[in-house]
Amino acid sequence: MFIWLASYPKSGNTLVRAMLSSYFFSKDGKFNFELIKNIKQFPHIEIFQKLGINIKDEKEILKNYIKAQESINQKNSIQFLKTHSYLFNINNNPFTDLNNTLGVIYIVRDPRNIVTSYAHHFNISFRGSAERMINTIEYGGNVDSNNISDRSKVYINSWSNNYNSWKSFDNIGRYLLIKYEDIVSNKEKTLLKILKFIHQLKGINFSVDKKKIENVISSTNFDKMKNLEKREGFVEAKVNPKTGKKIPFFNLGPKNIWKNNLDETIKNKIENSFEKEMLELGYL
Repeated sequence: MFIWLASYPKSGNTLVRAMLSSYFFSKDGKFNFELIKNIKQFPHIEIFQKLGINIKDEKEILKNYIKAQESINQKNSIQFLKTHSYLFNINNNPFTDLNNTLGVIYIVRDPRNIVTSYAHHFNISFRGSAERMINTIEYGGNVDSNNISDRSKVYINSWSNNYNSWKSFDNIGRYLLIKYEDIVSNKEKTLLKILKFIHQLKGINFSVDKKKIENVISSTNFDKMKNLEKREGFVEAKVNPKTGKKIPFFNLGPKNIWKNNLDETIKNKIENSFEKEMLELGYL
């Protein structure tokens, strides 16, 4: 069964995947970009292709989300799936079900800092980024794109709806909320919290491999990952349509401080739109 690593884009999902892939899929806990490939993205167009589904018919894809998950579900192994989708039910087509889902780790980040990170990643203005976060949108769905991550349509919804939708798993004790800011301020404590949650879901006793934990923390340092991207490239980086060059995936990270970047109008727009959730999360 799957443990979902769910988040709105640019909220720290890649950092969590880096830590977990290093811990579970390496012997020594040292991160490299090959390890992160063990945590697949969903939806992913290739899964539907293998099932013989017409990938140009989005209605057919939606009807087969559960079938696609069943096709890759290994019930007795620890499997993670990354998603930026909200937990939808579109025309009676659910995103997932309890036969496939063991639990959810939801990663959240101060939306004021997402504005700038999202703008950089998608090569749009801060104002355009804020508008996307506030309004219900989807992205991707270009099946002919050279960038494989752009081929699948993802229904992300607004920042607030994305966050609120996944909380339904909290009602059945299968939900862990992780704040990006807590990873930055205390990575070890947050990683241990995540690992304990995973082992509890699996009904397995958790014992700490201190050396492995140390290596995970060290090798997933933001500057190290940024330098690794410079040397090797990163498949999830977008391409600037004007220049044809890749936009660096790892940009500012912990140095992205909204107070230094956002003008008052955009800041107020975000805070007014997401006041309830930001108060709940301690961002206001």
